[in-house]
Parts: sequence; structure tokens; C-alpha cells
Amino acid sequence: MKNPYSGLKNIPKNIWILSIATLINRAGTMVLPFVALYAKQELKVSTGDAGLVLGFYGIGALLSSPFSGKLSDRLGSLKLMVASLLSTGAFLFLYSAVTNFTGFLFLTFVWAVLNEAFRPASMSFISSEILPERRKTAFALNRLAINLGMSIGPVVGGILSTINFHLLFYVDGVTALAAGVFLIFSPWEKHPASENVENEESDVHKKVNVLKDKRLLYFLLALIPVEIVFFQHIGALPLFLVTELGYTTAVFGFLTAVNTVLIIFIEVPLNDAMRNWDDRKSLALGALLCGVGFGLMAFTNTIPPIVFLIVVWTFGEMIFFPSSGEYVAKIAPPKQRGEYMGFFQMAFSFAFMVGPWLGAEALELFGPFYLWMGCLAFGLISAAMMLKLKK
Repeated sequence: MKNPYSGLKNIPKNIWILSIATLINRAGTMVLPFVALYAKQELKVSTGDAGLVLGFYGIGALLSSPFSGKLSDRLGSLKLMVASLLSTGAFLFLYSAVTNFTGFLFLTFVWAVLNEAFRPASMSFISSEILPERRKTAFALNRLAINLGMSIGPVVGGILSTINFHLLFYVDGVTALAAGVFLIFSPWEKHPASENVENEESDVHKKVNVLKDKRLLYFLLALIPVEIVFFQHIGALPLFLVTELGYTTAVFGFLTAVNTVLIIFIEVPLNDAMRNWDDRKSLALGALLCGVGFGLMAFTNTIPPIVFLIVVWTFGEMIFFPSSGEYVAKIAPPKQRGEYMGFFQMAFSFAFMVGPWLGAEALELFGPFYLWMGCLAFGLISAAMMLKLKK
């Protein structure tokens, strides 16, 4: 029987180094999940004002993405990743000392700009370091590192917050600095795959105006509906399960773990097996599964079918996100991959800003049935649009 992880043998050393650095950084990600709670408890602001903190973070992430992507092309993706990690780590130590709420909002915006600069640069780096037929596996490996880290950081953060909230800033800052130092001193190698990719795509020499690339703009529009659906896992879904169905937060935590465990054990081999699929089919299938997985929540209120539907939309997530990164890598000129990834990340940040709020509002105003039917419709819209993508 073939080892499901055998595809990882073909991942270059440089991508493994990046994945380890990502894991180090993400294992310390504990400020963002608790920053609104910090504002409420430590800065003594209202619940509504505490929610503004995440809004300011989202605005910073949204506005910084295309600029940091372009900067990645100019400076080099590795240099920008190191700069992002080191500046974020140092900034978090200062950030915890601010007690004025207005200043805290402004610094949250700055923190988002520094922190989110890492994403487009890392995706550009992965795209350039590996042959196209293995990109899906590489993106899946990077997501594995992110999810492994995110399964550690918030748990540790929850424990530290009971001792002293400021510890979250210090530990998060130290792990960001450690990841940056790890990248600086890692034994990088010049992988021939990166040269091969450039040679394969050397037919694109002219600089492209990203805002005039109709393929990219159409793709970003197609992304947004299904990404809004996906972000219901932190928006409407917990409210639906706890408030509407009456389950405890502990049950919600268990259901969230279903998603995380599947990603950790299945996403890499799944994407390696699907590496030769047409991107349009992969993207359409991923969007469809997300839409169906959330949409059919309208017809259930017991744990077994809810678990099944979480499995359905998790498979959609595992197929959709590596495929979307690979599609952007394919259509981007080699010298502008960072810029393209920046716009790709901007669409993601927009959905992160809008999705949870929109889902919560729909749940309150229209009730769960129409909320989940809306999710199904959004998923189907994205799936149909993905099938119309040009090769």
C-alpha cells in the first residue's frame, strides 16, 4: 500500500524550512484570538468597542496586502518574511504597554500591516521554489504548519491569560522573533526547481498591470462568496450551535477539533493525490462542498449530522485553499508573484472582515434557515464562477 505522505519526499528543503518557521510563529499566535477580550478586560471598554479592535486589524490586513506583495517582489520574499517576523515580534513588546484605547486601535492597525506582510511573501516564495505539479502539496504542507501552530497557540494563550494577559504579548513576540532568527540562520539551498519554474514561464517578460488582468480580477470576485461562507466557522456557526441549539461552548470546541484533526491528517495526502486535477474542477468542487456543508445546517439540530457536515465543508476547505493559491501562482508573471499573492490575500482579508459580521447579522435578522440557505447559494455561485475560469 502506498504511503499517503510519500509526496512530501518531493518537497524541496527550502519549503520545509519555511514550514518549520511558520509552525514556530503560529504556535505563538495568541494575541489575535484574545485581543478583543484583552481590550474589554484590561482597557475597560464596552463589548462593541472591543469588537472594533478586530475590525481595525482587518482593515490593516486588507490595505497592506497588495503593497506588501509588491514589496516582496522588489526586496525578495525571504527578506520581507524575515522583516515581517522581526518587526512584529519587537512591536508586540511595545504594544502591550499601551493603555489608551484610541492609541491601541491605531497600533492594532500598524500591527496588522507588519504581521500580514508575511503571508503574500510566503506564498510567493513557495510558488517560486517548487515545480508547478507539486505546488498544491507544498501549499497544503504550509497550511498544515499553520493549523498545527494554531492548535497550540490559543490553548497556551488561554492558560496564560488567566495568569497575566501581558504574557500573551511577550510569548507571541518571542515566537515571532524566534521564527525570524530561524529563517536568517537556516541552511538554505539553491533548489533547481526554482530555476526550472522560471524557465518554464519565461514567456511572460512584460510587467503586467494587475488591475487590468481580467483573469485575476474575475478569480478574486469568484473567491469572495465562498470565503464569506467559510468564515462562518468563526461567525455564525458558534452562535448557531450555542445560542440557537443550546449546546455548550465545550461541544463547540469539540466540533472545531474535528476540522483541525482532518486538516492535520488528510490535507497533505489529499492534495498530493489531486495534484494533476484541473484547477477549475478542484476550485469548483471545493466551493461546492463548502456551500453544501454549511447550507445543509439548515436541516439539522443534532450532533451526528452536524459532525458529518463539518467533515463535508472541511474537505471543501482542504481542496479549495491550496488550489486557489496554485491558480494565482500559475497566472502570475514570475517577477510579480508577490504582487498577485498580495491581491489574493486582500480578497481573503476582505472576507475575514465581512464574513463573520454578515453571518451574525443574517442569523439575528432572518434566522438560521435563511442564513444557511444563503451560504448554500454563495457556495454555488463561487462553484459556477470557478468552472468559467480560463486556463
